[in-house]
Amino acid sequence: MPEQSDKFIQFKTNIDEIELPTQFNYPFYYTPHPLCKIAASELQIYLSNQKDWEHNFGIASDNSGMPIGKMFGVLIVKNSAKQLGYLAAFSGKLAGKNHHPFFVPPVFDTLNQDGFYKKGELILNKLNDEIKTLENQPEIKELNEKILNHSSETITTITTIKLNIKQNKKERAHKRQASTLLKDEEGIKNILQNLAQESINEQYHLKKYIQNRNIELLELQKKLDYYNNEINKLKEERKTKSATLQQQLHDSYSFLNALGDTKDLCSIFESTAQLKPPAGAGECAAPKLLHYAFKKQLHPIALCEFWWGESPKSEIRVHKEFYPACRGKCEPILGHMLKGLNVEENPMLTNPGINKEISIVYEDDDLLVINKPEEFLSVPGKNIEDSVYSRMKLKYPNATGPLIVHRLDMSTSGLMLIAKNKEVHKHLQYQFLKKTIKKRYEAILDGIITESNGTIELPLRVDLDNRPMQLVCYEHGKSAKTEWEIVSRKNGCTKVYFYPITGRTHQLRVHAAHQLGLNTPIVGDDLYGKKSDRLYLHAGRIEFRHPITKEILTIELPANF
Repeated sequence: MPEQSDKFIQFKTNIDEIELPTQFNYPFYYTPHPLCKIAASELQIYLSNQKDWEHNFGIASDNSGMPIGKMFGVLIVKNSAKQLGYLAAFSGKLAGKNHHPFFVPPVFDTLNQDGFYKKGELILNKLNDEIKTLENQPEIKELNEKILNHSSETITTITTIKLNIKQNKKERAHKRQASTLLKDEEGIKNILQNLAQESINEQYHLKKYIQNRNIELLELQKKLDYYNNEINKLKEERKTKSATLQQQLHDSYSFLNALGDTKDLCSIFESTAQLKPPAGAGECAAPKLLHYAFKKQLHPIALCEFWWGESPKSEIRVHKEFYPACRGKCEPILGHMLKGLNVEENPMLTNPGINKEISIVYEDDDLLVINKPEEFLSVPGKNIEDSVYSRMKLKYPNATGPLIVHRLDMSTSGLMLIAKNKEVHKHLQYQFLKKTIKKRYEAILDGIITESNGTIELPLRVDLDNRPMQLVCYEHGKSAKTEWEIVSRKNGCTKVYFYPITGRTHQLRVHAAHQLGLNTPIVGDDLYGKKSDRLYLHAGRIEFRHPITKEILTIELPANF
């Protein structure tokens, strides 16, 4: 194990010639500093050789149990003696524990058996057991069956009685008609009175039957309500205690920042769109590292996180690759914790389209096809107005309608359809809706694909904790289908054509990178693969029917990569 004082780990590697960064890296989009890479490498050596604990990451054949990969982080710090070293952390729990000798502790230890959280969990578990015991009472099942049978029998009997009443009514009508032929007025009167009394008696007996059956049903329901009320009382008690425990837990996650200020989770998230902290907030590596550094008066220099182990089934994670901090859980927390540090500017606030030009590939009186540059917005973003839309609006001030018929991801280059009036826009959108518009993308994949062609169907949804990342999700995802074919293989890379049948966000990027897709990310994919000079994905061909001339137009523009 590397030398360490408390959790401060001294580098084994000689770092004397490495220049320190001038600013702390922006944690949600960064290139790991050389010091971070060295620290991560040393941590990875430790992970490969350690015998302190057992955890199946899915990268060794002798491990048992379900493989679970994990995010680890390192924070380069300087101590009071001006020595450089680093801290290490893992996200969530490791080998079922929060504490391990090599790593910084959690901000709050939910696994402490003597702490309020574990004691609160025991109370909730006891309530769960009581509820389950009550719900499984044989009397409840019997009462439910009796009520069901009682209702069924009542309906059947009432139907039969009403049919008899209807038949008897017809017979009485015939008897009344026949009585008119009699000469004896007193006899006729008696017959009519008896028939009327028969009708009254039938209605009385029906009403009485219904009343008796309702009384019986009410008695059964009262017995069932007793159990249900007891169950609901326990559930309400569980709900109240769970909310109290959750609030106490959030209050216990209190984070230091560089200014020495502290904030708990609820205070941090109350001004966000979520309003409340998501599950697992505060358990990621980055908050653990920074909190420990500030607590121990260690000065943060640079941060990075990497994945270790097998990828989850829904996400795309590559063993040993570096990843930014998650936005849903960590962005609000780190927004507080980084106050007082000299941090790099958020690159998302910088317009990537400066000095980039939009070229026109085809144009007539009704529409045009443009070539969108890579790293250029299709429509205005939250912080950046410059986009294809804003440029087209400026170039064609008299155009009507939304102009933009479809979008390309900011990082993707290629052909986009622009409509100059509402009618053409509506017609082209209808073609997209009916999937009659055909598109072909070309991409360079970071690896060799041995098959020649195929179809990928992986449903996608947004990662709520880490927008705009997409997840493969068979339960809540939207259908996403891509056809593909190999163009060439060269220098360890594969050029492919993609034919998207659907148009989900990041569809081609995820279908390329995911282990159930091509398992080979697009070169330069900074979300699902590795950074490069650009994302090597280009919309190179589009085929559509011209809304006015009805001519089938095929526009092609090969990628310049």
